[in-house]
Amino acid sequence: MQDNKSRREMLRQGLLVAAGTVAVATAARAQDEKIAQELVQYQPQPKDGQKCNACAQWVEPNACKIVAGVISPNGYCVAYAPKEG
Repeated sequence: MQDNKSRREMLRQGLLVAAGTVAVATAARAQDEKIAQELVQYQPQPKDGQKCNACAQWVEPNACKIVAGVISPNGYCVAYAPKEG
């Protein structure tokens, strides 16, 4: 029973983080401003094989459509969304 509760709590927290990320990204786009790296937990190294240059928000050579500042192609943040196709 405890395992189910902790899984549910983990899922709930994950959904809250995702919803918050979407809300912040939407607000930033609406204002034509970018999000601070700290708010999306940007890090200059990949996480679990996910990296900025494989994200739909990536802009060559070292930028992001929604995150402010210089972005490493090998970086990662919680706004990561894989490129389609």
